[in-house]
Amino acid sequence: MIKGQVDFITLGCSKNLVDAERLMRELEASGWKCVHDAEDPKGEVCVINTCGFIGDAKEESINMILQMAERKKKGKLRKLIVMGCLSERYRAELEEELPEVDAYYGKFDFLELTKELGIQNSKLKIDGCASYERKLTTPKHYAYLKISEGCNRMCSYCAIPLITGKHTSRPMEEILEEVRWLVKQGVKEINVIAQDLSSYGLDTDRRHLLPELIDKMAQVPGVEWIRLHYAYPTDFPEELLDVIANYPNVCKYLDIALQHCTDHMLGLMRRHITRAEQDALIRKIREKVPGICIRTTLLVGHPGETEADFEELKQWVKEMRFERMGCFAYSDEEGTYANTHYKDDIPQDVKDKRVEELMAIQQQISSELMQQFTGKTERVIIDREEGDYFVGRTQYDSPEVDCEVLLSTKGQGTNDKRIVGEFVDVKITKAEEFDLYGELQTENQ
Repeated sequence: MIKGQVDFITLGCSKNLVDAERLMRELEASGWKCVHDAEDPKGEVCVINTCGFIGDAKEESINMILQMAERKKKGKLRKLIVMGCLSERYRAELEEELPEVDAYYGKFDFLELTKELGIQNSKLKIDGCASYERKLTTPKHYAYLKISEGCNRMCSYCAIPLITGKHTSRPMEEILEEVRWLVKQGVKEINVIAQDLSSYGLDTDRRHLLPELIDKMAQVPGVEWIRLHYAYPTDFPEELLDVIANYPNVCKYLDIALQHCTDHMLGLMRRHITRAEQDALIRKIREKVPGICIRTTLLVGHPGETEADFEELKQWVKEMRFERMGCFAYSDEEGTYANTHYKDDIPQDVKDKRVEELMAIQQQISSELMQQFTGKTERVIIDREEGDYFVGRTQYDSPEVDCEVLLSTKGQGTNDKRIVGEFVDVKITKAEEFDLYGELQTENQ
């Protein structure tokens, strides 16, 4: 008998999504129907999994809470629950300002949320770490795999360590069990995530365990793609590069946030690395893994960033020619080192202009790099059908944030919907700044 419907709304990163998926599995096992990110939520219970990373993310979370609180006032919602990063950090303030919410939970006490909905014998562990079994909300062929929580880096601008605490690695065998379970669910592509992949194992074994973990994951039957997100450049485990190079099912892809390039700014940001060391690491990555796609994120407008720093950053981006790059403006976050030790001295319009300038440079670089795919045949995973196209990705692209490959549904062989969720060979016929177009290759071609 179904107890009722719970609408889950997940904001922020894929690490939050994994937490929501664990909870949904638990609730459904206890008789609730769980719906994730519905366009028009209709459940009697709503759980909002919030993000508290930067100002824009916090504002989005608050607006969603207010929107659902309005539904509750109109009698369309019986219970409103808030969890995640925002309530982990600002629970007392939220309880005072938004009493319409029935209960607040953070990142590590969502065991109590199950009791809120009448579940007394939860399968979740007392320490807040759920069983790896979860209700997958991604397309069935890919999933996210969180291997650690927290961060010890304490970069000047970042509030995440204040929210998630110290870096804590999951046991390797537990992770491998989860990988095997995911494969049984039909998952082919595993996107490995953590706030700091580079530190995996340092807290438990006092040595880098990421290369060993990925090596073992790559040997699990059924794992066709492994993709790595959020490595840290300082104390990077270089043995990982051999694993990426040696296994065809480890994508030639590395998401490594570099943030800046000048020694002045790297020092102010407390990144514990110099430009020379950072540049040497990038060269080594590309030498060890030819053709690798490096995705990075840069931060502009941090207190103390001069015009000279920014000009050097622009020139550096032109020199490095990153395959994938994002950029965001500094947000002054309470309690961070930058908030307590620096003055937020750069106007918002200057920050925004710097973001635009940097992304314009990257757009041109991306356009040039994407042209190199024209005429080549690439292995592509098909994510979905959308309009007149099947939409997929190469090994060089992560779901939702990177470039996509579009196949016309009217093309030869592509009128078969069974290719969604499958790997196909695609000959690239056209390239744009952030998208590729191609034709399905059959065995006869």
